[in-house]
Amino acid sequence: MKKLDTIDERILQVLENEGRISNSDLAEIVGLSPSACLRRVQELEKSKIITGYRARINRAKLGTSFTAYITVGLSVHTKKSQKDFEMAIAESPEVIECHNVTGSFEYILRIETTDLVSYKTFHTEVLGTLPQVNSISTYVVLESPKDLRK
Repeated sequence: MKKLDTIDERILQVLENEGRISNSDLAEIVGLSPSACLRRVQELEKSKIITGYRARINRAKLGTSFTAYITVGLSVHTKKSQKDFEMAIAESPEVIECHNVTGSFEYILRIETTDLVSYKTFHTEVLGTLPQVNSISTYVVLESPKDLRK
């Protein structure tokens, strides 16, 4: 693992908040020449510390403002059951995140849909039809006072 210094950490912090910043602006913020800054960013990319860049989407503007977290327990605790569940979830556009976790259930999903009616359809027609699923608990997001993804 690459040892990061304070400049590398600052570069990561700035890029995490503003991935489209120009190299010259980034260099100025972190106190490096543009060429030295570019070398550091390229090294962070090469070492897979930076794995990519992406756009942050305002989902409410797209009409998908209903967000819920769902815990899912599986009926059978085998590798095949997990893989089959994960393959089915990968096909579901409503699932924005899927995490395999420890505890009293196997998965936490973050779901985004247009409204409660469309969530119910997903709950019934997708999750409810998967033979691996034993239990489902839904937590509807009312507000997100801190969300670093936005």
